[in-house]
Amino acid sequence: MRKLFFGVLFTLNLVFLSPVAHAVMPDGGNLNVFWTLPFVGLLLSIAIGPLFAPAVWNHHFGKISVFWTLMFFVPFSLINDINAAWHHVVHALVEEYIPFIVLLTALFTTSGGICLQGNLSGSAKLNVGLLLLGTVLSSMMGTTGAAMLLIRPLIYANNNRKHNVHVFVFFIFLVANAGGLLTPLGDPPLFLGFLQGIDFFWTTIHLWKEMLIACAYLLVIFFIIDVYYWRKPGESHIKGHDFMLDLVSVRLDGKRNFFLLAAVVGLVLMSGFWHSCIVFNLFGTLIQLQNLVRDVGLIVITLISLFITPKTARRGNNFDWEPMKEVARLFAGIFLTIIPVAQILREGEAGALGWMIRLLTDSSGLPNNAMYFWATGLLSSFLDNTPTYLVFFNTIGGDVDALMTVSAVTLKAISAGAVLMGANTYIGNAPNFMIKVIAEQHGIKMPSFFGYMLWSGGVLLPLFAMMTIFFF
Repeated sequence: MRKLFFGVLFTLNLVFLSPVAHAVMPDGGNLNVFWTLPFVGLLLSIAIGPLFAPAVWNHHFGKISVFWTLMFFVPFSLINDINAAWHHVVHALVEEYIPFIVLLTALFTTSGGICLQGNLSGSAKLNVGLLLLGTVLSSMMGTTGAAMLLIRPLIYANNNRKHNVHVFVFFIFLVANAGGLLTPLGDPPLFLGFLQGIDFFWTTIHLWKEMLIACAYLLVIFFIIDVYYWRKPGESHIKGHDFMLDLVSVRLDGKRNFFLLAAVVGLVLMSGFWHSCIVFNLFGTLIQLQNLVRDVGLIVITLISLFITPKTARRGNNFDWEPMKEVARLFAGIFLTIIPVAQILREGEAGALGWMIRLLTDSSGLPNNAMYFWATGLLSSFLDNTPTYLVFFNTIGGDVDALMTVSAVTLKAISAGAVLMGANTYIGNAPNFMIKVIAEQHGIKMPSFFGYMLWSGGVLLPLFAMMTIFFF
């Protein structure tokens, strides 16, 4: 955590000491497809490194992330303009990455200070109950908050089972992704739409059917798989446990953090509803007062949680900073190497990836909602789903009133694609990677990057095909 703190401090120091005042990124139409290679290289490193060189990856993944970032920044600065490159690095760090990490850290710290203890056995009923609870909580406290709250109790309940990997794969599907579909608090793309002017309860009203079908499908599939493994000969578990008795035996340590989680939700809501006229211009990046207040408030909440949480709660959760550090380092590289990719996509049909945009309209020029669903979803599986959502949000005009009415189905397709298909890979949504790291720290042999994609492809692709037919 100390290295992470000084890394952020160093970055901010560079930002504030930078001589750059105003610079303009070259038009995305002038960028060719080769500028996407550092981003692709980083994704391939994340996919292949842990599989073929785990020792090297575990000790040097931060350096690998820096390497691919420099592979973008240095050539771009030399070929184009260092001021323009630096301007967009500052923008990505200050407006996107730092708020992203600050929010994740606050949720990770506060939820990690709540320890559920009790005599839990990983029966199918209990597992379904925990997954259902986490799915409901995801739209209330965010996918990260719900995932960090329940991941360790789920691990303790299933650590004596021979076959338990599927439990955590479905936990990613449901709690870290699908459960966040109902409100802007659930997942960052929806929160971004809320900041753009989409009504807070628009997603609740328009996406509840999609969310209900997706979660019901996943819970039924999970129950069938879990019962199958639970009944297999040689499956090590304690028989005779009752679901209700398990829940009665649960006790909470660190309950004060629930108030802090509520404060996190309040700060996020505040930044969406309060629109201050005060704006700070930091080298061409505009920082609104309400967002600054939100981020400072989240840092304060994180520190308060560290101060007031009983040590027994942290010890009970085996709480440490490794998952947060890994996410912070890798996503720093993702947020920076994605800069040229986002610029190209924003150019629409005129950009180097224009062939993708042309697939989004039918012969009459109207939006092809099925293609918006799949294009947003597939890109969100490998890019960060927040900028991907914004790109397609702007592709269909960005007129909030029109998007909530005449283009409502298209906005639904973009929203559902960004949130639901974030479950396709470990990097589709930040909590996915955190769950993987925490599970592996507790001895769970999680699938490799491609192994996980076999799970998501086999389970999720039929669901997405069904949703395309029914809704888009």
